[in-house]
Amino acid sequence: MRILVCEFVTGGGMPPDDPIPASLAHEGDLMLHALLADLLEVPGVEATVTRDARLPPLAAPVRSITITDPRESWALWEDLARRADGVWPIAPETDGALERFSRMVEATGRRLLNSRAEAVAVASSKAATAAVLAAAGLPVVPGRRVGTDDPPGGGPWVVKPDDGAGCIDTRLIRDHTEWRNWLGGADRSGFVVQPFQPGIPASLSMLCRDGRAWPLTANRQDVSLAGDIFSYGGGIVGGLALSPALRDIARGVAAALPGLFGCVGVDIVIGPEGPTIIEVNPRLTTSSVGLRRATGLNVAAAVLDLARDPPVPPPPVARIEPVLLTLEG
Repeated sequence: MRILVCEFVTGGGMPPDDPIPASLAHEGDLMLHALLADLLEVPGVEATVTRDARLPPLAAPVRSITITDPRESWALWEDLARRADGVWPIAPETDGALERFSRMVEATGRRLLNSRAEAVAVASSKAATAAVLAAAGLPVVPGRRVGTDDPPGGGPWVVKPDDGAGCIDTRLIRDHTEWRNWLGGADRSGFVVQPFQPGIPASLSMLCRDGRAWPLTANRQDVSLAGDIFSYGGGIVGGLALSPALRDIARGVAAALPGLFGCVGVDIVIGPEGPTIIEVNPRLTTSSVGLRRATGLNVAAAVLDLARDPPVPPPPVARIEPVLLTLEG
């Protein structure tokens, strides 16, 4: 089986005239290498990747195609996708990158080893995701697009790009004075505002297909606040117990967004009254880097089994070994 793997940041998706941020390249490479290690253990799989010429090349046995001009990346990706049996994108929701990639693969008729484009379109918007999950009766932090009016309540609130990934441009706004100062500082039309949720930052790593979910780990996230800026530094994969409430959230999210497929992450906050959903990541997340060691499961092989017709569900995870994941190394 010929599989094209496209990690957006390191594989040609970044603008040609600016340096690739080292932190983004490092995080992208972590996910890419973890996925390739699992794929190359699957008998009969041949993996092809694209690689930005500004970064060190990848070693064999991976077929690595160098992209010297990122302006030509989309045309090359489409051509390579048509020659592959399956395509596995690792891309952010930002600026519609993951949705565009998903629709491109679906148009080629090749197997998309990621969530369907319609599910990506919803999950790429934090406001749309909150509306869908709330309508399904799930505990989700409300989110509304930023306008000229003040948000409800007296604060604090969290503001972030509606299509953002990670903690990029995510801030804490403590009161109405800070809100008005922030609102007047720049164009905020692409942002959402949510009430701040106190509790333990966490995430769920799970596999999905056709409205079903197989939760793998509950992860403690290292989210820090410096002044009013949030940042993500990794966490502990498998650092929390998969409680019945978390399993219910996994099942509820998959049922509400039946187009989710393969690796999916759900960001949550565990507060005094239980877990609340923050957002859904319809793709591989950074926590996936530690899944193999934490669970003993070859996640790529499990996704390929789920892609079969009929699907082959993953085996139950018998034991969790917590794995410390830091973005520094």
